[in-house]
Amino acid sequence: MTTQPIRSKHQVRELATYYLKKGEIRNHVLIMIGVHTALRISDLLRLRWEDVYDFERNRVRASFYIVEGKTHKTKTIALNKAAVKALTLLAASAAMPGRFLIENPRTKRAISRIQAYRIIRAAAEALGFQQRVSPHSLRKSFGYFAWKSGVSPAVIMEIYNHSSLAVTRRYLGVTQDDKNEVYLGLTFAG
Repeated sequence: MTTQPIRSKHQVRELATYYLKKGEIRNHVLIMIGVHTALRISDLLRLRWEDVYDFERNRVRASFYIVEGKTHKTKTIALNKAAVKALTLLAASAAMPGRFLIENPRTKRAISRIQAYRIIRAAAEALGFQQRVSPHSLRKSFGYFAWKSGVSPAVIMEIYNHSSLAVTRRYLGVTQDDKNEVYLGLTFAG
């Protein structure tokens, strides 16, 4: 079964605040950065504090760049207010040069991809989500909601660093309901 985007903004908000309400800020940031940056989980877990935090000015950066592990392409990612807010919350207790953003406090290393999957899956199960949710769902949800808000699939393709529009189309997870919404929403006469 292929991972699908989360197609409900309400569910994305629930998932994003699940760990915040529990006081587990690191896990909250994992979800927030995943859904707001469209990074692959392997790239997200490689982030260190100096990538996203300006220690001279003592604040979260407005943007950062990363060399993607899979494509080896450099990309710049702007951080929106929600991402900055989440990072600022975690920075109060965790920001240190050289440390991983999403770190295991015992080992001082980045958490594993499997642990990230467990964190996200546990929240989705606790919230009663029916669909399969994984770290990749966060990446796909970014594109889905960008597309639903009117962003061109070509721009989304560039953000994802996909080699073709066909790959991006699969990521967006367009359903018959999405197509029906277009058919029923366009009126030219009558």
